[in-house]
Amino acid sequence: MLVIDDLSIRIAGKLLLEGASARIPDGARVGLVGRNGSGKSTLFSVIAGRLAPEHGRIAMPARFRIGHLAQEAPDGPESLIEVVLLADAERSALVAEAETARDPHRIAEIQTRLADLGAHAAPARAAAILAGLGFSEADQQRPCAEFSGGWRMRVALAATLFAEPDLLLLDEPTNYLDLEGTLWLQDHLARYPRTLIVISHDRDLLDTAVGAILHLEGGRLTFYRGTYSSFARQRHERLTLDLKLAKKQEAQRKHLQAFVDRFRAKATKARQAQSRLKLLAKLEPVPALVSQEVRPIVIPPPAKQLSPPIIAMDQIAVGYEPGQPVLRRLTLRIDTDDRIALLGANGNGKSTLVKLIAGRLSPAEGSITRADKLDVAYFAQHQLDELDPADSAYQHLRRQMPEAAEAKVRARLGAIGFPEAMANQPVATLSGGEKARLLLGLATLSGPHLVVLDEPTNHLDIDSRAALVEAINDFPGAVILVSHDRHLLEACADRLWLVADGTVTPFDGDLDDYRRRVLSDRGGGARSSNGDREAKARADQRRAAAERRAELTPLRAQIKSAEAELARLSATLAKLDAQLADPQLFGRDPREAARLAKARAETATALAKAEEDWLDASAAYEGANALPS
Repeated sequence: MLVIDDLSIRIAGKLLLEGASARIPDGARVGLVGRNGSGKSTLFSVIAGRLAPEHGRIAMPARFRIGHLAQEAPDGPESLIEVVLLADAERSALVAEAETARDPHRIAEIQTRLADLGAHAAPARAAAILAGLGFSEADQQRPCAEFSGGWRMRVALAATLFAEPDLLLLDEPTNYLDLEGTLWLQDHLARYPRTLIVISHDRDLLDTAVGAILHLEGGRLTFYRGTYSSFARQRHERLTLDLKLAKKQEAQRKHLQAFVDRFRAKATKARQAQSRLKLLAKLEPVPALVSQEVRPIVIPPPAKQLSPPIIAMDQIAVGYEPGQPVLRRLTLRIDTDDRIALLGANGNGKSTLVKLIAGRLSPAEGSITRADKLDVAYFAQHQLDELDPADSAYQHLRRQMPEAAEAKVRARLGAIGFPEAMANQPVATLSGGEKARLLLGLATLSGPHLVVLDEPTNHLDIDSRAALVEAINDFPGAVILVSHDRHLLEACADRLWLVADGTVTPFDGDLDDYRRRVLSDRGGGARSSNGDREAKARADQRRAAAERRAELTPLRAQIKSAEAELARLSATLAKLDAQLADPQLFGRDPREAARLAKARAETATALAKAEEDWLDASAAYEGANALPS
C-alpha cells in the first residue's frame, strides 16, 4: 500500500499541499485529477523521491520499484527495441552476466531468475508495446536518434510500460499520442497488473482505464472509488450538500446573532445571550466552497451563412514534393454545419488534409471549389510557438484590430477569457491552457464559416475541455476536428473521415467500431463484454444527443429574442417607475398618473410572461444540449 500521510509541499513560497493524506491500495489503478497548477506533478515528484516535502511522509513497501516517464526523450544509436529492453535493469544485468559467468551454480541461478522474469519472451512483449504505440516492425529496428522528439517520447513511454514497476506514475501520457495510440494505451492500462497512478485530462481514459480517482483540491487529497464519471457525480452531490449545509448554518448564525444583539444589554436575558454566544463560537464552519467556474470559450458565429457546399473537392492530389502526393483521389464535400472528425494514425496525412482545407496547401491535381467569401479559422498546437512571448494578449489582439476602439478591444479580450489584469501579462507568463485559449480567440476573431481544430485539447484541463465542447456545439458553422480526446470527438462530431492508405474515405461506424479495429490491428486485448455493452450504450446516447443538437438553432433564436424582450420591458418598467416616483404627479395630473400606473401594471405582466418564455426556452435548450457523462 502507498500511504500519503499529512503531506505539505511548498514551491517558490506557494503552499500547494497542506496536510494532505491518502491511502492507495496495492494493485489499484488511480486517476489523479485537479485543476492546472494545483500541484499534481509536484506530488509525483515527492512520491518518486525527487523532491522532499516540507512536512509529512510517503510510506510504501520496501524494495518498491517506482517507474515514471523520463523527462527527456531517449536519443542514441540503439534501436528502439534495444532501448525498450534496457528499461528492465535486472533482466539486462542478468543477460550481460550470463555471457561471462563461469561458475555453474551462478549460471543456474541466473537462468532460473531469467525464467522467473519471463526474459525469453521479453523481446516479443517489447515489440508488442512498440507496435501498440504506432511503431512498425521496420521502425523498431531503426536507431532511436532518427526519430523526432514526439516519437522518441513514445519510445520512453514504451520503455516505462515494459519495465512494469510496482508503482507506475504517468503524467499526461497521451500528450504525444494520436487517437489510435491513445485507444491502445487505455486498453493496456486497464489491464496493468500492478499499482498505477495517472495524471490525465482525458476523460475517456479516466472512464476506461482506472477504478478510482484521487482528487487534489485546495491542498487536500480525497479518494473516490469508481471512474471519473462516478467521481464527478459523487463530488457534485457532496458540493450540493455542503452548499445546503452552509446556507442552513448561515441562517442559524444570523438567528443566534440577532438574539445576542437584541438582548445582551438586558439583565433578564443576559444569561441566555451569553449561552448563545458560546453556541455561536462552537458552530463549526463548513469548508469554504471555492468557485471552480471556468471561463466559457466562445467561437463567434459568421455574420452571414453561405450556401452549401462551402468546400468541394474533385479528384484532388496534394503533397509537398512534385510528383510525390501524400493524399490522392480526394472527392469530398463540406457543408455549412458539418461536424467532421478525422481518424487515422500520425503520418497518414491528417495534417496535410487540414492544411489543404484551411488553404495552407494547394492541390497538385484535381480541382477544389470554395464558397465565395469563405472565412476559415485554423488552430494547430504548433502555432503556440508563433506567439510572441514578450507581448501581452492585449498587444496580440490589438495587432489584429488596429482600427478598433479601445473599449471594443478590451471587450473582446474579456470575451475570450482575458480580463484586465491577465490581458496585460506577457504571454511567457501564461499557462499552456491560457496560451491555447488566446490562440483560439485570435484564430476565430473574424467570425469564420469553418473552424479547423488540430489537437485543440493539449494543455486544457477537463473543465476547459468541457467548455470547448460547449463552444463547438454552440457554433453554427462547420468544424473539422483532429484530436486524441475521444470524449471531445464523441460529444461534437457527427461524421468520421478515415485518412489511410494515401486517401480519405468516410468511416462507416462509430468510435467504438474504430476502437475495436485499432486494437485488432495493434494486437490489443479486448475488453469484457460488459465493458463493450456499456461503451455501446454511451455511444448510442451520444448519437441521440447529436441528433438533439439539431434542435438548438431555433431554441437559441428563441432565447435571444426573449432576452431582447426582457431588456426592452425592463427598461420600460424602469422608466415608468421613475415617472411614478414623482410625488407631485398625482396632484398635478391624476389622469396621467392613472395611465402610467396602468401601463406599469401591463408592462410588469408582460415582463413576467417574457421571463416565463425565456425560462421555457432555456430549459428546452439545456435539455437538447445535455450530453451523457
